[in-house]
Amino acid sequence: MKRVAYIVESNLGSYILGQMIVPQLEEGRHGVEVKGMFFIHDNVYIPMRENPLGQRLEELSKKGIYLQACDQCVYMRNIADKLIPSCKIGCFPDFYKAVIDDVDLVITI
Repeated sequence: MKRVAYIVESNLGSYILGQMIVPQLEEGRHGVEVKGMFFIHDNVYIPMRENPLGQRLEELSKKGIYLQACDQCVYMRNIADKLIPSCKIGCFPDFYKAVIDDVDLVITI
């Protein structure tokens, strides 16, 4: 099975994750192994403790999915203390270091 990491960049990131990818992962039918997700721009609001989608991602992280939010995006919005516990804060080099040896593809959504 191929292994992928997602960079969640588009303004449809929440919809794509919440309505497509996360349900497939929860049901074991996504078709690839997801090793990580990196949230940038306004998508850093997705892995927040108060967001139901963030709570679902927290559960999925327990199965080995690495979660990270862009440091500058998080600090600019003053939400570092509001992220789910499993979501790391960092920049692209941190994300690549965490997942690059474990993935076949990095996909931007």
